[in-house]
Amino acid sequence: MARMHSRRKGKSGSKRPLEQGKSTWQRYTKKEIEMLVVKLIKEDQSPAHIGLVLRDSYGIPNIRELLGKRLEQFAKEKTLLPALPQDLAALIKRAALIEKHLELNKQDVTSRRGLMLTRSKIHRLAKYHKRAGRIAENWAYSSESGKLLV
Repeated sequence: MARMHSRRKGKSGSKRPLEQGKSTWQRYTKKEIEMLVVKLIKEDQSPAHIGLVLRDSYGIPNIRELLGKRLEQFAKEKTLLPALPQDLAALIKRAALIEKHLELNKQDVTSRRGLMLTRSKIHRLAKYHKRAGRIAENWAYSSESGKLLV
């Protein structure tokens, strides 16, 4: 399937390991992993970054198999979920950086188009998250709120 605003194809992803269950090299218990995840969530790490840290630093290949649920479900149960979903926050941050760039480079028409496309992605994604109930129905994107994230 093609990318949203370009005619290129998407990036390929890696496959999950076939084996299920705890790996032989893993020395952490379920309770220790839960404590690590809570610590990383309180440090304002995104779920994707938490997975990378646990994989690279602690040798935990798959959190979902050990906890029995996804990382976001675990954070929701512990009431540690951030106000904005990760993907929406990343897009808002990107839009704020483009706006900052445009303040210094007013002639950059390519970046102005990139900002327009990024804003359309934000609105489309916000509509999806409102339908799913992850953000409030009256939530609206503003560039001032995006500048606060950066």
